[in-house]
Amino acid sequence: MRPSRRDFVKLMMASGIAVAVTPMARADAPTFASRETLPGRGVARPKLGRVDGVAKVTGAKLYASDFRAADMPGWPSETAHALFVRSPDASHVYEGIDLDRLALTARPTVVVTAEDVARIGMRVPEFYAGDLFCPVGKTPFFLGQPLALLIFERFDDFDRARLALRDGDYLKFGAETGPLEGPNYGAFRFTRVAGPTPDAPDIYSPIQEGWISPGFFESSGRPIWKPLPVAKGGEYVKGAQFGDEIRAGLDAPDAGTLVIERDFETQSIDPVFLEPECGLAWYDPAKRNLELVLGVQSPFEAASAIAFLLGEADADHKPASINAQFAYVGGGFGGKDHTPFSLYIALAGMFLPGRPVRLAHDRFQQFQGGVKRHAFKMHSQIGVDRKSGLITAFAADHVLDGGGMANYSPSVAVVGATGALGIYSVPKVDVTTVALHSRGVTAGSMRGYGTLQTMTAIEVLADEICTALQLDPIEFRRRNALATGGRTMTGNPYSVSVRTPEILAKLEANPIWRDRASYKATAKHGFLVGTGVAVCTKDYGTGADCSLGRVEIDAEGRVSIHGDAVEMGNGIGTAIANRVAAHIGVVADRVGVSEIDAFDALGLFTTGDAYSTTQAAQDEAAKNPRWVPAISSATSASIGAHVGTQAAAEAARVLFRFGLWPAALAIWDIPPDDPRAKQWDEAFWQDGMLLMSGLSPLPLKAIAAKAHAMNGITGTMAHAFSRWAWSQATFTVGEYQLTADIDALAIRRGDGDFEPLDRSAVAFPPADYNRIGTAFTSLCGTLVRIEIERATGIVRIDKAYSVLECGEALAPEVVRGQAQGGFAMGVGYALLETLPPFEDGPGNGQWNLGQYRIARASDLPVNDLVVEILPPLSPKEPPKGMAEVVMIPVVPALLNAIFEATGHRFDSLPVTADRIKGVLA
Repeated sequence: MRPSRRDFVKLMMASGIAVAVTPMARADAPTFASRETLPGRGVARPKLGRVDGVAKVTGAKLYASDFRAADMPGWPSETAHALFVRSPDASHVYEGIDLDRLALTARPTVVVTAEDVARIGMRVPEFYAGDLFCPVGKTPFFLGQPLALLIFERFDDFDRARLALRDGDYLKFGAETGPLEGPNYGAFRFTRVAGPTPDAPDIYSPIQEGWISPGFFESSGRPIWKPLPVAKGGEYVKGAQFGDEIRAGLDAPDAGTLVIERDFETQSIDPVFLEPECGLAWYDPAKRNLELVLGVQSPFEAASAIAFLLGEADADHKPASINAQFAYVGGGFGGKDHTPFSLYIALAGMFLPGRPVRLAHDRFQQFQGGVKRHAFKMHSQIGVDRKSGLITAFAADHVLDGGGMANYSPSVAVVGATGALGIYSVPKVDVTTVALHSRGVTAGSMRGYGTLQTMTAIEVLADEICTALQLDPIEFRRRNALATGGRTMTGNPYSVSVRTPEILAKLEANPIWRDRASYKATAKHGFLVGTGVAVCTKDYGTGADCSLGRVEIDAEGRVSIHGDAVEMGNGIGTAIANRVAAHIGVVADRVGVSEIDAFDALGLFTTGDAYSTTQAAQDEAAKNPRWVPAISSATSASIGAHVGTQAAAEAARVLFRFGLWPAALAIWDIPPDDPRAKQWDEAFWQDGMLLMSGLSPLPLKAIAAKAHAMNGITGTMAHAFSRWAWSQATFTVGEYQLTADIDALAIRRGDGDFEPLDRSAVAFPPADYNRIGTAFTSLCGTLVRIEIERATGIVRIDKAYSVLECGEALAPEVVRGQAQGGFAMGVGYALLETLPPFEDGPGNGQWNLGQYRIARASDLPVNDLVVEILPPLSPKEPPKGMAEVVMIPVVPALLNAIFEATGHRFDSLPVTADRIKGVLA
């Protein structure tokens, strides 16, 4: 049976187009309750299992790639198929496609080119600035740039063309121009000079002075970092002069200072998510309605971008309404956040009106067109006092290859730079970073987000310092670790717990470390043994993150949760359900993710840019009780547990305090003036029963029934915003004042509609907090013991141990799974994976998993990896993001182990078996 389509709530108007955003419906579900809202009522779920576990392991249709037109209620049943044609050349003028050479049974019905999108008046959203398709007569701006979109009414024709175009030469190129040059995507300098004592103000820091960028550039786009003798750019000159003084000291150290100067390079890699990018579109010209099925990390942004794309198109190509439905995401790792792929899905639908069209990458196409990890070139200098072993100064220059489109390159450059010190406290720091355009495939957001590259470099340097000074690597880290309250590179302290000493103590006591000498001494004949350690810290959040959450309970005690966070293997539905259960007493019967339309009652709107707004602009806008700095965030930057669950948790807290608690008091016959009526924080849940000392236990079902009978609060929805601190607002709920870490609130009484509550006061985090590099961080330490076969150079990981802290682990089994997956990704990055940058790389369209080597079970210590999760410091410590930090120390730990085994330090990645064999020969 197929469900009837839900009446979607109109979310917003963009360029005259009504846009609705909703989670994808399960195609086999008879009612909305059992659509892509999990686990579903009556579905058995292990006590510690995932809310989506049963659906996933039984093969339910959840992902965008699962769906065809026949699965969608109300759609025509036949699916058409679209295919990209991308350029394998970025040095010659593009002169067109010779489709006449295709067999008659492999020719498209529609061909969409640059000329077509220009003719109908489509606009490119600012984030994706550039040509959606390379026009005839121009040189492609980068390898893999789309040239055309071919649409086929029959699958067999599509499939024949797909194979023919991959293996044949149907593209026409003319004169050689060489690669086109583009401006750099962003250049920044971060300099800090600490005061004479830890408590003294900094002499100079980014949080005091603001972020700085050079004002002058070479013709190549590279910055001129030296301050020039001109009047322009005084702010930059001040910081640059401090930075140059730091570098001068490192260039001419005194006898008591060891200075190590090194270059380190990292490679481009693919995220290799399980589900390549895909989606469906159907434009109904009679209703002027565009239906979409998408699987992205940023639903709100995708819908907004498509509305902008089509907002000024001609009458035949401008829908009156867009209904964007969002599926579970089969892996993202950042590569499906702000992806242009969604724009092309919409184009496919608009250019074949009346027919549903599916656009889906195969793995060849994903390699050619998908976002990659940035390749970094890093030059570093580090000074250490020989006597104390304390780091005295650090300077580095980072150059990122951003590929053909900007994507998140400026942000990756910033995060990599501000994370370049890792766990260490350094009084003098100067780091420059620039992200350059190249003809390579676009690089952008990917798990680790620049810190994987820069923290690998600093942790390898730390190990080299220990060798030079004959210091124990863990003791060196202990001496130099940033303490709680210590200042980061940008000059601010972390606002969360910093548990480096505990991590180091765990690593030091582990047998892998404790017994390393004996294992090295007893290595098998023909093998070398080495042990490596690394500790890293990774920020979570972007500095302008928000969360939407809605919690309801019916008269039978059944709980439903709606959130805007995206499920992409991160277990966000389970995390939300478990965090809400702490307030409501049970795991919800229904958990919906990727939902935006469920919060229309809040009436939210936003203006400006949350990352660059001024304090005056924010204060003025905040006078309107419906204004927020941002409405919905992409699920990225490890924000799931901390941000993605926040609004739902606060909504649940309000529901308990003002809905369930009054109902419980009524059942207990406790009047409002009884002192016990104010002791809600002393009540607690156990096995679905509300317990209070001296009173009879109450089942949730009875409390819910009473709340409905009293026409009490039975549903709440909230919005939360974080700029390295949560917004706080005060609301009047009945006769009480509520102040909470949210900025918008709506309530529902009984079975009525949601009604928004005006906030009587609000405090958004100051705009100056945008100067903070990061204030939220988690830590992870990793130990590895490896064996290297001399004859082949093959590395086998014998034992491994990772210890991490993440505040309250909302779903410990998911945290452990993230750590295991992160370990595998770290192994692949360190030892196996690489993509050539240009014509021999993925942009040529010939790459697949046959050439691209990722970590397999045989490369991993499947039964010999131990993951330890530190308990929270207190029962009230909130969850912290951890999805990225668990990967980062794996890479330098392996490099440090390889050095300990071979005596050779590698200065670039990956360290393949052939490279090791060459060193040992």
